[in-house]
Amino acid sequence: MENTVDGFVIVNHEDTHPSADDAPPARLKDISSVVDGLADDLWPVNKKIHDNPELGFKEFIAHETLTTFLKSKPGWKITPSAYGMATAWVAVFDTGKRGPVVSFNVEMGGGGKIKLLRAGAYRDHKVDISMLSHPGIVPDSALVRTAAFTSLRVEYFGREAHAAASPWLGINALDALITAYNGLSALRQQTMPGDVIQGQISHGGVRPNIIHAYAAGRFVVRASTQERLAQLRRKTDACFEAGALATGATVKITATQSYADHVPNRALGAVYRRCWNALDPPSRVPEDDELAELLGRTMASTDQGDVSYALPSLQPGFAIAPGPGGNGPHSPDFADAAGTRAAFERCLRAGKAMAGVAVEVLADEDLLREVKEEWRREVGEGKTKR
Repeated sequence: MENTVDGFVIVNHEDTHPSADDAPPARLKDISSVVDGLADDLWPVNKKIHDNPELGFKEFIAHETLTTFLKSKPGWKITPSAYGMATAWVAVFDTGKRGPVVSFNVEMGGGGKIKLLRAGAYRDHKVDISMLSHPGIVPDSALVRTAAFTSLRVEYFGREAHAAASPWLGINALDALITAYNGLSALRQQTMPGDVIQGQISHGGVRPNIIHAYAAGRFVVRASTQERLAQLRRKTDACFEAGALATGATVKITATQSYADHVPNRALGAVYRRCWNALDPPSRVPEDDELAELLGRTMASTDQGDVSYALPSLQPGFAIAPGPGGNGPHSPDFADAAGTRAAFERCLRAGKAMAGVAVEVLADEDLLREVKEEWRREVGEGKTKR
C-alpha cells in the first residue's frame, strides 16, 4: 500500500505558442481520447501491481510490469534499474526538438525521489517541472501541501544490575525512554495544530528482572513547514534529553529520514484545475487557491516535498472512497478500494488532467515563465512564505 516502484517519466517537446482560442479543454479532448484508448491495456497493469504488493525498494514485479508496458509503446526509451537503484527506472519520450522537460514521478517510500535528486536524475534530464498525484479520502484538490517530516532513532545507554539483588547499582535505560515518552505526551498539549509527534518503543530491554542497560525507540515529528519543524525538534529533543538527565542514562538521537514540506505551484495548479473540471463525469476542485490549499493540506509527508524545493512541483490529490466507515491510505480498507474499477477510473481522470498540464507547459512558454517566477518567489530562497 505504501510503496510502489521508483518510476521517473520524462517528456520533452518543442516550444510553441498557443493561440488565444486554444484553451486547455480543447487540447484535453485529444488527451482524454488517447487515455481512454489505452485504458484496456492499462487495467491489467493496474491489477498486476495491486494484486502483488511489494515493499519499498523491492518492487521487482512492479518494475518489470511497468517497464515492459512502456517498452511496448513506440517512441519511449526505457532505462531499467536506473541511478543505482534496482527498482528505479527512467522512461523518456523525446522528439529531438528543443523545449521544456516535464517529469512524472510515482509515489515511493524511503526517500526514493531524494536519492534521484542526489544522483542527478533531474539535473541530467534538465527537468523544468515535476508532477505526481496521490489518492486519498480527502476532497479532490489541485494544490496538495504536505508536512515536513523527520524520523528519529533514539537510544538510551545505562548500566545493568540485578533488579532484586542490587538495583541501586544500575542505570535504567528503559526508565529514561519512558520518561521521554511521557514528556512527549505532555508536550502535545502545547503543540500547534499542524504539529504531529508519534512514537514507538522498539527495544524495551531483555529480561524483567534486570535493570535495562539499553532501550530504544523510533519517533516521527511532523510540522507544517521546515521552519516550524526545526522549532518543534528543539522541544522534542529536550524531552529526550530530560529522560537521560532524570535517570543518569546517556542518550543518542539519530535522524534516519527527513522530508521537506511540499510547496505546490499555483500556476500549475490553475491549469490542472481547469483540466480536471472540464472532464466527465462532473467533479470540480475549488477555483479559489486559498480554499484549494486548505482542502489539500495534509499532515502526511512525501519526498516530493524535497523535489518542490529543487524545482516547480505539483501534487494534486484525488479521492478514492473505501466504503462506509473505511479508513484512508495505508489501511486494508483503502487497499481493497484501490483495486476497484472505480478507483482505476479516478486514476485515469487524474492522469488526463496532469497530461493536460504537461501539454500546456510544453506549448506555452509564458506559462513556464510564470511557473518558474512563482517558484523563485516562494521557495527559491530556501523557505516557503506561507
